[in-house]
Amino acid sequence: MRDDGTTDLGDLVMRVARVQRRRFRDLLEPWDLSPHHARALMVICAGDGVRLSDLAERLRIAPRSATEVADALQERGLIERTPDPGDRRAVLLRATDEGRRIREEISAARTADSAELYGRLPAEDQETLARILRALAD
Repeated sequence: MRDDGTTDLGDLVMRVARVQRRRFRDLLEPWDLSPHHARALMVICAGDGVRLSDLAERLRIAPRSATEVADALQERGLIERTPDPGDRRAVLLRATDEGRRIREEISAARTADSAELYGRLPAEDQETLARILRALAD
């Protein structure tokens, strides 16, 4: 809060981000996944084979952490490791049918949750907020 009693925009954005993160964590409970694992599953499902190094880069985590995330997802049967046809020394991460099914369920639940959260705003305000956030993110 500023000296004049108003709230700083940065603080408001951070508060909303915390709300969004908490809601996402709570939303994932039925699948017993962490947000980290869910994001990794989304990245892996979006590609046709993802190297561990690419997963680490896309998630902005250390390669060792990406290995741990991949191990956990593989143990759950959500992804599998397959040889990279272009480099026999490398391994690709691919989603299993179960992984793709779970990812779709999570995506649908997240879409519904976002609609509920942002549905508190009139449609015009949602469009304005989206425009402003895109401008700040670019």
